[in-house]
Amino acid sequence: MTYTRYVALGDSQTEGVGDGDDLTGLRGWADRLAERLAVHDPALRYANLAVRGRLAGQVRAEQLAPALALRPDLATVVAGVNDLLRPRFDIDEVAGHLEAMFAALTAQGAQVATLTVPDPSRMSPLARRLAPRVALLNDRVREAARRHGVVVAETADHPVVTDPRLWSPDRLHAGPLGHDRIAAAMAYALDLPGSDTAWADPLPVAAPAPAGWRALGAEARWTASFLGPWIGRRLRGRSSGDGRTAKRPELLPVTAG
Repeated sequence: MTYTRYVALGDSQTEGVGDGDDLTGLRGWADRLAERLAVHDPALRYANLAVRGRLAGQVRAEQLAPALALRPDLATVVAGVNDLLRPRFDIDEVAGHLEAMFAALTAQGAQVATLTVPDPSRMSPLARRLAPRVALLNDRVREAARRHGVVVAETADHPVVTDPRLWSPDRLHAGPLGHDRIAAAMAYALDLPGSDTAWADPLPVAAPAPAGWRALGAEARWTASFLGPWIGRRLRGRSSGDGRTAKRPELLPVTAG
């Protein structure tokens, strides 16, 4: 089927962080998916309500009502990663917020789509403690999706999704190639014409990763550039999304990519 009203809800990944910047503009997987949809129906209109740093409860509180007011026939809901990064992570609370959004949007007649997220410990040993939380989140997303007829793009387990070339230097957000792969995975899950499984294909063999002192130096630079500032914001009770609003709050036409 074709869609004419697509609304994206979520946090930084859906906003498009890692694909462009705040000066030139963010693109991101949701924009890229909208472009794919517009190829099949140029009448498509698209809104993106996502804001970086938002927890699942904040996505529900701030974005669900505006999304329902736009009466989408397609909605994507991707949230919960910011929650699992917090010291206090309540999977029942997070899953409850996600399921409430799934239920409200599908009850209004929208096709809803979401995705599973990869284990970050496959990219950084420092993230090893997050692996059980990621597995819990993915399992609960799948369960809620089954109950409400939500489409799930299963991006978690394919080896390519943890290839560093798909990620931005902060290792938290996809880079342009990663955002494009996510859009392709969503298109395949939605069974869009012309979509296929090529998004899961491995990239060409890369040069060996740094080892020894070079690897330690890379970890130190990442810690200083990204992990340190992130911890600092948490200690101050701040968020990267403080003061920000949705980049595309209204349904607008899309130029097909």
